[in-house]
Amino acid sequence: MRQAGRYLPEYRALREKKGGFLELVTDSAAAAEVTLQPIRRFGFDGAILFSDILMVPWALGQDLWFETGEGPRLAPTIGRSTIDELAPVPQRLDPVYETVRRVKAALDPATTFLGFAGAPWTVSTYMIAGQGSREQAEARRLAYADPGLMAALVDRIVAVTLDYLEGQVAAGVEAVQLFDSWAGSLSPAQFETWVIGPTARIVSELRTRCPDVAIIGFPKGAGGKLPAYARETGVDAIGIDETVDPLWAATGLPAGLPVQGNLDPLALIAGGAPLDDAIDRILAAFEDRPHVFNLGHGILPDTPIAHVEQLLARVRRTA
Repeated sequence: MRQAGRYLPEYRALREKKGGFLELVTDSAAAAEVTLQPIRRFGFDGAILFSDILMVPWALGQDLWFETGEGPRLAPTIGRSTIDELAPVPQRLDPVYETVRRVKAALDPATTFLGFAGAPWTVSTYMIAGQGSREQAEARRLAYADPGLMAALVDRIVAVTLDYLEGQVAAGVEAVQLFDSWAGSLSPAQFETWVIGPTARIVSELRTRCPDVAIIGFPKGAGGKLPAYARETGVDAIGIDETVDPLWAATGLPAGLPVQGNLDPLALIAGGAPLDDAIDRILAAFEDRPHVFNLGHGILPDTPIAHVEQLLARVRRTA
């Protein structure tokens, strides 16, 4: 999950200097610096590319900007009349590839480098609504009312995402993650159609293009649909959010499948004994399965740095 961000003073200083978020992401030198900041401070085992899941809609031709205090905005919103008006601008992704090259050159070879992209369902929700939404009502309505249009949009997202991830791998990342942050909003049948199906296509094709890259899937909120996702998408590892019982995941997911997660970001904010207890429970649940210790979602801006240090000390002592 997100390592850099507003909880780090060095990030806040650079963000203030560079201005807007998109300006920071597309400044390869600055984005590389942000990617490396938590590695320098904490010595994590893996570095996570600093970018945004909405780079794909931007490359597809939507306008993208970030409203201060409110989040991303995309225009025009997608409908029957607008989807064919989008003119792809693939060169908008070039700064990300340059960021990857810069980070790769600076990283210790022992530190794994992870890239990422948004999964098609989640990316489509932003493209349709023009912004984030908790219930993804606009995208869900469209998927029911006009599945042909929804499929056409997802096809375009899949194609650009494949090129985008292949470009990241060519530039130096060793593993990639597909973030499906809004997967939990779908019914089982819609989940099969708009989450599992497109993800399986990306995994299969990317494995052909980049056979040595590891692919992690993260369908946030999937809950009981996680085993089907793991089996049917073909991902090499699965990320689980903080609402998933790690004991259930340890027994319910396919044997031997590596798991990533799933500390509650609020437990990290709490610190002290509650944090230690949460860490110990996760480690105990996955002691017999390959496990990447991680948060169940992105680190929050008010996370005390001392609590991150507490987490690292406990996980490393246990390991």
